[in-house]
Amino acid sequence: MENASARNLWGDFLDAHLEFASEDAPKVIHFCDNEKDANTCASLVRKDIKRATSHSLLGLQLRKEELPKIGDFAIVTDWSGNAKCVIRTTSVKLVPYFAINADHARIEGEGDKSLEYWKQTHWDYYTRELSAFEKTPRESMIIVFEQFEKVFEK
Repeated sequence: MENASARNLWGDFLDAHLEFASEDAPKVIHFCDNEKDANTCASLVRKDIKRATSHSLLGLQLRKEELPKIGDFAIVTDWSGNAKCVIRTTSVKLVPYFAINADHARIEGEGDKSLEYWKQTHWDYYTRELSAFEKTPRESMIIVFEQFEKVFEK
């Protein structure tokens, strides 16, 4: 793990939870593709408001990233890479974009937590994400809805 802040937080987590000492080092992530939203989301996770994230399956495939799995750990950072907390995946569901509902939006916890807010901000994000691969989002695209719990923060 190259990020010293994340490495230190993971070490502190392991000191408090020796039962996970044999776990591989987790991935280090920030949410979103811009500083303001990444920092806001990290704060929402720390406050236990944001408890999910929504990946486009196509985006994961194009970047050759693995699907999240139940039990995965991740270290959430702000945009600058400062580690904020450790999360653990509790649920992974594949859902067509058109089937995302108000419960998904509420659990994700961003903005006013409405489905309308979720659809607008995520459509905009998926448009930016997929444009790098000369692709466009579709109502039928599959969303990887990942729920998580915050398990540690300093």
